[in-house]
Amino acid sequence: MSVTAEVLAKFWLAQQRETRCGAPLSNSPLFVRLMFANTTKTARMMVVCRCSVGDQIFSVTPSTNYEFDYLGQSTKGDLNLNFDHLDAFGMDGPATLQGPIEEVAMKEAEEAEDLLNDLGISSPSSARNSSRGIFCSRTLNLRSISAIGYDMDYTLIHYNVKAWEGRAYDYCLGNLRSMGFPVDGLAFDPDLVIRGLVIDKEKGNLVKADRFGYVKRAMHGTRMLSTQDVSEMYGRELVDLRKENRWVFLNTLFSVSEAVAYMQMVVRYDEGAISAEICPPDYRGLYKAVGKALFRAHVEGQLKSEIMSKPELFVEPDPELPLALLDQKEAGKKLLLITNSDYHYTDKMMKHSFNRFLPNDMGWRDLFDIVIISARKPEFFQMSHPLYEVVTGEGLMRPCFKACKGGLYSGGSAQMVENSLDIHGDEILYVGDHIYTDVSQSKVHQLWRTALICQELEEEHSALIHSRGHRATLIELINQKEVVGDLFNQLRLALQRRNTGRPAQTLSATNMDDQELTESMKKLLIVMQRLDEKIAPMLEADGELFNKRWGFLSRAGLWDKSHLMRQIEKYADIYTARVSNFLHYTPFMYFRSQEQTLAHDSHSYYQTQINGSAGDNQC
Repeated sequence: MSVTAEVLAKFWLAQQRETRCGAPLSNSPLFVRLMFANTTKTARMMVVCRCSVGDQIFSVTPSTNYEFDYLGQSTKGDLNLNFDHLDAFGMDGPATLQGPIEEVAMKEAEEAEDLLNDLGISSPSSARNSSRGIFCSRTLNLRSISAIGYDMDYTLIHYNVKAWEGRAYDYCLGNLRSMGFPVDGLAFDPDLVIRGLVIDKEKGNLVKADRFGYVKRAMHGTRMLSTQDVSEMYGRELVDLRKENRWVFLNTLFSVSEAVAYMQMVVRYDEGAISAEICPPDYRGLYKAVGKALFRAHVEGQLKSEIMSKPELFVEPDPELPLALLDQKEAGKKLLLITNSDYHYTDKMMKHSFNRFLPNDMGWRDLFDIVIISARKPEFFQMSHPLYEVVTGEGLMRPCFKACKGGLYSGGSAQMVENSLDIHGDEILYVGDHIYTDVSQSKVHQLWRTALICQELEEEHSALIHSRGHRATLIELINQKEVVGDLFNQLRLALQRRNTGRPAQTLSATNMDDQELTESMKKLLIVMQRLDEKIAPMLEADGELFNKRWGFLSRAGLWDKSHLMRQIEKYADIYTARVSNFLHYTPFMYFRSQEQTLAHDSHSYYQTQINGSAGDNQC
């Protein structure tokens, strides 16, 4: 009897569904018959893949007896092959994998990829090189993670930014109007700001800084400032986020409505339309008033009540997201939900976003070992607060001291979570959208591993791809100017030395005719000026496919990273556009950070190329 890979794949998928209903795969009579009815390598690989630990084919490295691999990552959770038991299942041992390991690895990888294709499973590399990729700043072995915690808003719930922030803006302006502010004629403009910008409360500006804190672009009110204005205004100072009395970092999409309203109010303030009786006569007082108006919109509950009544208008459904969490749970991860939202809002939004996409009548609560609402992040990671158990559907609570599996709680602390699960530090991965509240604080105070959800990455990835031609042309022009500029500078130095009565760099340069020297310099100078005329507008347009005012989210200028990107690399071990991207990587993924290029790396490569060419010529 011969069973094709297609039949095995269909059976395997069916068994996956049965397993989620509670039927163990190894109990199936059909599975047992298929195990011994086929001797092809594809079939044997299928058998190996589907055997459980209980069958003694595989063993998992326990949390109490693990080692570290060559990259210093824990091997806890790794799957090991028990060679002593292979013969009992008619399987070959390592003797079939003899030969140079590089060749063996390549051959086995090709066969495994063919098997995945037969099963209809996408290659891992296809996700890695797409807008659905998960990008790694610090090496992370997902197999060694015992628990994964999630924020909710803009993390597990994928909001429509224009709809959500647009309504927040409307409520904010309504509150400003009631306070006496002139808001007539204003409208929400989501393209006015992007995440990662910084509000300068002292000058009423919105700025984009590079990784070092130097301001690269700035906007006063709704008017972009020229490069010269930016240089004159910020040439002698850096953005320092520790000075919270001046700088406000827009590190989450919830900041969009606030920033749009503030910059529009700056325009009205400059026009003299806002009197001193309404707010203090400076940009700081104006920011405080806008912040107060938006805070009222959240606290009074009108905004969230509207969203709860019509969640389909504000939430973008993601059917893959609950399935990604289900894979993680079935892989043995303890899942946590830790959100600042209240019980009623959390329950309503999670039901809407999760329940219809879960199998077997599961509800969203079935996914999580512990749910914590009203967590009061970032204090949740910094200090201890009382823990309350939510005991009724109306949200009534009672004090408790320890979280139990399946429980719903309010308050508490990260330390309580660790104690309740008996899991600590780098065994926990926390996933959130807020670089400060979620990512940096869980990293700094608890040493948890971290993942940042940055919804805009999908759009930025597309913009970067479509900008490749533009950027390649721009870089080529800049390289041409660098070559011409180096030649011009050498001639300029020769002229300088001649004018001071000193010999130039060489005897030929010293004896060069003055007219020939100045003529050559004049031509090169004209060339550089013409190159500048072409480079300048192209630099200004770089990144406009993402945002016409601010350019790319991750870049500040052509070469450098933005301040936001520096924060992401510093605090987020991995980052991606949405949680459902985990579905394309499996819960056993080993994320390896890329090589970090240094300034002298390119010089070393250039020298290698030169030396190699010289060696070839000598031969």
